[in-house]
Amino acid sequence: MPTPPTPAGAERERTDGSALRIGALVPLTRPGWVEAGRHLLAGLELAVREANDAGGILGRPLELLVRDTAADPGQAAAAVDDLARLGAAAVVGEYHSVVARAAAARADALGLPFLCSSAVLDALTEQPTEWVARLAPAQSHGWRIYGDFLLGAGHRRIAVAAAQSVYWASGTRVLRDHLAPRGGTVLALDPDALTPAAVCDALAENRATALLLLVGLPEPAVPIVRAVRRDPRLAGVMMGAPAGQPEFAEWAELLGGDGAAIPFLRYLPECLGPLGARVGAALRERLGQAPSFVAFEGYDTVTVLAEVLRAHGAERARIAGAWPHIAVEGTRGPIRFSRVPGIGVRQWAWAPVQVVDRDPADPARFRVLHTG
Repeated sequence: MPTPPTPAGAERERTDGSALRIGALVPLTRPGWVEAGRHLLAGLELAVREANDAGGILGRPLELLVRDTAADPGQAAAAVDDLARLGAAAVVGEYHSVVARAAAARADALGLPFLCSSAVLDALTEQPTEWVARLAPAQSHGWRIYGDFLLGAGHRRIAVAAAQSVYWASGTRVLRDHLAPRGGTVLALDPDALTPAAVCDALAENRATALLLLVGLPEPAVPIVRAVRRDPRLAGVMMGAPAGQPEFAEWAELLGGDGAAIPFLRYLPECLGPLGARVGAALRERLGQAPSFVAFEGYDTVTVLAEVLRAHGAERARIAGAWPHIAVEGTRGPIRFSRVPGIGVRQWAWAPVQVVDRDPADPARFRVLHTG
């Protein structure tokens, strides 16, 4: 694998006995999904702290260099440049798919390993690369499981309120391609052009039995949910949010009982093993609330990278070359990377996938509706 030139000074910073630097891309300000970013960062930081408490990596402490992406692809690409200049051995993190795609492209161009924690867009890179690996399941995998859930629940006429985004367009296409051969139809609604009341009218006119919210939080998700809940014509319509908006406390705080019974994708096993249970307790203490699957993704990211550094050292090309050879016990199961058809990066195939909702009887409690 060709090794691009290392930025001036970077090798010195990585070989003089100082800290091993890891860059972390996290959405911490709006319009980024701040709560997801906070959970992701909590997982990253916990794993770094534990690694350092255990003596670091080959006697050297890990140092996390955090950069806020604010859901901005350009800001993320600039952060990758900055982290490469500062001598980071690798970059980790990011939640938003379009942002992770920009970061992956820049990391690939610079020869800087990037271990993506949470973004799911299939086309994370335009061409296959050895520099990028990913923990989160590809969108086509998870969203097909969600499609199976819809069909199993008897839904064939499905509407999607989809904002303008490569990510939402990709999700809509995955669902349409998966459902059509099985008798399902997908009606696309533009929430930027339609008021919540107009969305309700379209649902009633087209006799949709399910509405999927492929939109941001709080706007326009909250007003659409409230409008549908209050429309007597739509009493039998199920709402869903495959991207996972209801996972976070902000959803419950904004919507209360209206936010219950809205199924979403979550990347956790039904039962955590001893490692997952221990990490979950530590994350709960750190966050002051139940950790989301995103926090576990953050922890697993650093766990994987720490093992790579121990076994292969901190030279960038050696890190990237180690992806297909690593095997690590993560919080959600054994992690290995492989080549998956149609995916250009090294992929964990797959993290466990659940379809979950908040229990109407107790919106603080989650119900597992389907697994895949």
